[in-house]
Amino acid sequence: MSLSIPGAPNAGLFKPGYQNYDAEDGAVIRNIDACRTIASTVQTSLGPYGCNKIVINHLAKMILTSDAATILRELEVVHPAAKLLVMASQQQEAEMGDATNLVIVLAGELLRKAEELIRMGLKTSDIVQGYEKAQEFALKTLEELEVDKVEDMRSLEELSKAIRTVVASKQTGNEDFLADMVAEAVLAVLPKNPANFNVDNIRVVKIMGGSLEQSKVVKGMVFGREPEGSIKKATKAKVGVYSCPIDISQTETKGTVLLKNAQDMLDFTKGEESQIETIVKELHDSGLRVVVAGSTIGELPLHYLNRAGILVIKILSKFELRRLCRVVGATPLARLGAPMPDEMGSVDVVETLEIGGDRVTVFRQENEQTRTATLVLRGATQNQLDDVERAVDDGVNVVKAITKDARLVPGAGATEMQLVERIGALGERTPGLMQYAIRKYASAFEVIPRTLAESAGLDATEVLSRLYTAHVQKRAPKENVNGDKQQQQQKNAKDKDGKAAAEEAEDQFWWCTGVDIENEDGTGVLDAEECGILDLMVVKSWAIKLATEAARTVLSVDQIIVARQAGGPKPPGPNPNWDED
Repeated sequence: MSLSIPGAPNAGLFKPGYQNYDAEDGAVIRNIDACRTIASTVQTSLGPYGCNKIVINHLAKMILTSDAATILRELEVVHPAAKLLVMASQQQEAEMGDATNLVIVLAGELLRKAEELIRMGLKTSDIVQGYEKAQEFALKTLEELEVDKVEDMRSLEELSKAIRTVVASKQTGNEDFLADMVAEAVLAVLPKNPANFNVDNIRVVKIMGGSLEQSKVVKGMVFGREPEGSIKKATKAKVGVYSCPIDISQTETKGTVLLKNAQDMLDFTKGEESQIETIVKELHDSGLRVVVAGSTIGELPLHYLNRAGILVIKILSKFELRRLCRVVGATPLARLGAPMPDEMGSVDVVETLEIGGDRVTVFRQENEQTRTATLVLRGATQNQLDDVERAVDDGVNVVKAITKDARLVPGAGATEMQLVERIGALGERTPGLMQYAIRKYASAFEVIPRTLAESAGLDATEVLSRLYTAHVQKRAPKENVNGDKQQQQQKNAKDKDGKAAAEEAEDQFWWCTGVDIENEDGTGVLDAEECGILDLMVVKSWAIKLATEAARTVLSVDQIIVARQAGGPKPPGPNPNWDED
């Protein structure tokens, strides 16, 4: 009796409809290709001169931005390996709020280098081990590259220094103005212990028209609508916040009323009117001069509120209502009636302003410290305003990161070039097959300065050769071949002439040479520390960690098994005519 041999691999193993991609079919190489595609999509958007992308999402909304986090959020990536990179980028956005592009680009480059090694014949396990060792060394090296620190969190100048580079990558040319604005807003809400700083306390209101220079910071909250009644301004007022409708309550059952004459008709609404009048009188007597409603406001209550001289505004977003309660110190009430003294809030100024044709209501606290600050942004188009908002958002998130670690490293690709140099030296000293992976890991960092130079229209090869020269030439006096820095420092200290000490001070941060995207002196390189191009060390280290982890995870996958989609009718799609009246 002959054995029945199945015609296809795994033929009787899975249910019909399964798809199986194995290592023999080149699953690893295909995964790397998918990841490289997603990396090349956002790579051109890296840096201040990075290109914008137009993404039209599933709701047919157009998004124009160079922000990698936004691009990836709007693209629906379905390839499982590429999804791992997107998840790493989202984690960076959640943790640090910046350098999402660095994670994707670096992970994509690490995988490209790994592909070269796989084609040479290295096993993925050797590459993964080499990458792990190189990552540990890279994070240690990063600690040594500190050039500056945010000494005083409450200094506008110190805070702007750290925010400036982050904002410049999204809004080049406006970085000084925006960095100062973000720093001013942060200082207005910074609590006694900076570690308790909440990113949600900085709000943004976008008003079209005018230019970016007309933007300003308001200590308090700004709502894009005017009050409902005729009272438009209040000062030093008590505030009551209601999450319920300000109207007469409707009965649950319907009733029929028989009216016999005109007098009956006149008397019919008297009860309602007197009830509303009593409630509004209670509000006025309790000292309330501003009423905030989280739902509808009836015409009858509005009439009596106007007569009582009470400003009334409708805020339909429950999140905005909560934030306003935090600003004025009020408790939102679910019943209509006079609040208790501890349920009332207070505000210094509520006023209606006209900004560029739009009327807005401002709740402002005059004292130094406030719970919420709002940036009123002006711009020509909605897309530009959205992009400025993303730059502001990144700047605010960086302040949160500063509260964890205030150390700064040189930007403009200088840190990456130094990592190429130092990790490459580690590869030279490492025995065995691991050295190939470590050397490739080092060369992957070259992608950052190369991309910066290419997006600025410079000759990338020439700029990189200058950077390599600058980062190598001063290595010899700093560190002898055995890497024994201590002996070198002792030798310098013993030098009676003092020349070595002077040189040491002069060349203190000799690794700060980075890419000059404006190419002012024609060389394409600059001193990043001198030009104030500084990145947060903690953001860089998180990006390196997440990019390496993502690359190692993709390399560890040797098989993908895709189940057939569940049967049954398809879920209803979005209505194609959703925006028509």
